[in-house]
Amino acid sequence: MYINDGSIKKFEKKVWLSSPTMHGDELKYVQEAYETNWMSTVGKNINEVEKQIAEYVGCKYAVALSAGTASLHLAMKLAGEAIYGQTETGKGALNGHKVFCSDVTFDATVNPVVYEGGIPVFIDTEYDSWNMDPVALEKAFEIYPEVKLVVAAHLYGTPAKIDELKAVCQKHGALFVEDAAESLGATYKGVQTGTFGDYACISFNGNKIITGSSGGAFLTDSLEDANKVRKWSTQSREAADWYQHEELGYNYRMSNVIAGVVRGQMPYLNEHIAQKKAIYERYKEGLKDLPVSMNPIPENVEANYWLSCMIIDKDAMCKQVRGEQDAAYNSEHGKSCPTEILEAIYSINAEGRPIWKPMHMQPIYRMNAFITRNGNGRAQTNAYIAGECNDVGMDIFNRGLCLPSDNKMTIEEQDRIIEVIKACFK
Repeated sequence: MYINDGSIKKFEKKVWLSSPTMHGDELKYVQEAYETNWMSTVGKNINEVEKQIAEYVGCKYAVALSAGTASLHLAMKLAGEAIYGQTETGKGALNGHKVFCSDVTFDATVNPVVYEGGIPVFIDTEYDSWNMDPVALEKAFEIYPEVKLVVAAHLYGTPAKIDELKAVCQKHGALFVEDAAESLGATYKGVQTGTFGDYACISFNGNKIITGSSGGAFLTDSLEDANKVRKWSTQSREAADWYQHEELGYNYRMSNVIAGVVRGQMPYLNEHIAQKKAIYERYKEGLKDLPVSMNPIPENVEANYWLSCMIIDKDAMCKQVRGEQDAAYNSEHGKSCPTEILEAIYSINAEGRPIWKPMHMQPIYRMNAFITRNGNGRAQTNAYIAGECNDVGMDIFNRGLCLPSDNKMTIEEQDRIIEVIKACFK
């Protein structure tokens, strides 16, 4: 039970979950955009960012866009046209077709499927990496053999079981889209994430390990796909002296100003990863005597440690109930729950968060199919609520939380957060 007797002091300056870490070079390149008057969606910063990203990740082409979500949207459009052919104007490229999607993720992974008229089918998570379960994916193909597209995210910067997921996709002739929004700099068997999918996307949102305040990129080895995305992202303007448009386009290109921020950030990516890893290791050591464990890092991957998370042992959970917007819990000696720990962290002016609420539990997607390795996931969820079986994504959401992971957090500040977490189990 957490009771602050005053011995744990509140931080004067808030400790964030993950805020931008700026170095000064960003301002230099933004100033360059200003002085050269390239303030729109063309300019040297954009060209340099695309070069930097492609070289770092190890792909041939990167297309700088306004957001990771924009990148995923255009990846859905590409995939839909590759599988089903072009559709009439006004109809999405995935019009009426099911798409298998990660369940435990931010909804930006899933919404672009709907933008293109697709129907998300959610695939349960596995405990080894907290990512899409390859066994559940195979079960999904048994139930819906007509599906030809899979979208998988690398949760919190830890790569999914890529070989296994891709093997299932190849077996069933499905394309694989890699949502690497959270995993820039992470590797699977020594290879950077963002290079494994038929299409791949990264994000430079304000809380990511590298930020432009916003922005994202589409990654590919196909010049044809890169050119299509560039064209679509600039309102599909044709090569004419006047404004000529022959297909639907979008205002998705990255600004040269935003690109200046990203350009200044990129040289510090490895430094940020090392700082994030040190935070993860300190939590792991500091919490080792509690009935908790950190988010798992499989042996064959190197995460970027974007967020450090923990999960409470089942027998150490106090009773917790969550509604759509509120939560309640009963304090118990020697036990705790995410709601109590997050309240305790907030009380000292630090920021934590619940694990992403699974997509199959979101009101907007509650009628969509959800598949576990045992088949019909909706039945599994109901049984989990009754305490009878294991819906993995819901279990991780119920018992897990994201810890303050800002790489500007001092060791002393992190020690105080660890102290607060320990107090919750007293």
